[in-house]
Amino acid sequence: MSAKENSPENPLDQQARQQTGQQSVQLRIDETQMSTRYANAFRTNATAEEIILDFGLNLPNPAAPPGQPEILFRVTDRVVLNYYSAKRLALTLTQVIRRYEDQFGELELNVANRQRSGKPGQPGQA
Repeated sequence: MSAKENSPENPLDQQARQQTGQQSVQLRIDETQMSTRYANAFRTNATAEEIILDFGLNLPNPAAPPGQPEILFRVTDRVVLNYYSAKRLALTLTQVIRRYEDQFGELELNVANRQRSGKPGQPGQA
């Protein structure tokens, strides 16, 4: 286990302490069953007890009628979280994204605002 995993700032260590109510918890991570997947899209659903996250790929649908572009969302993975774990995930993602934007600049979610204009001196010009 690396020193980083034992540091008090580590979200996994903090989560383990919160879940157990203890001040000090040794966290061991078993990655022997881990697999890695890429997702460029997600969808959420919720019940009274859980949040369901579906991850997958947005792909152009080749079976779409001519002249009607269509995106196919191919779901590859589903993660079900209780609300406590979902809140911890949301807080951790917020921190990670904030650090990234502090270092590299704000992430623009609107694709139209990210496109290059092609005119010299215009925003977005490389």
